[in-house]
Amino acid sequence: MKKTNAARILDRLKISYELKEYKVDPNDLSAIHVAQEAGMNIKTVFKTLVARSDKNDIVMACIPGDDELDLKKLAKASGHKKMEMIHLKELQPLTGYIRGGCSPLGAKKDYPVFIDETALNWEKIAVSAGIRGGQIIINPNDLINAVKATVSPLTK
Repeated sequence: MKKTNAARILDRLKISYELKEYKVDPNDLSAIHVAQEAGMNIKTVFKTLVARSDKNDIVMACIPGDDELDLKKLAKASGHKKMEMIHLKELQPLTGYIRGGCSPLGAKKDYPVFIDETALNWEKIAVSAGIRGGQIIINPNDLINAVKATVSPLTK
């Protein structure tokens, strides 16, 4: 697997990580499928979701792959009254990433990143490397530092 922008950012920051490749199923882009293909615990495979606030601010939320984002908790963590998921068609124009390959690292803009507190229960977690078929395996604290993330409860 060739290096992605997300991996290059970690290299620049001198943060250690591992790139893991997995087989992509275009009909199943779920984190559950990724975890199965990569042979990882679903609770350690974090999906990156993008939401918009009532003030039109864009934020990214990283949560365990089989959990559901609680928009009220995300709104509270980000200091907004209300949050809603962006429309899928907005993902690439906003982040530069496609569905199934959205990473909290290296988006078009430095959006605020919020990571579910359960990330700290693990020695290593996985996030998208910025392409379908690629995961970055990283210490959660290193990821938090790299993206200046806020750690908060984010799931239902």
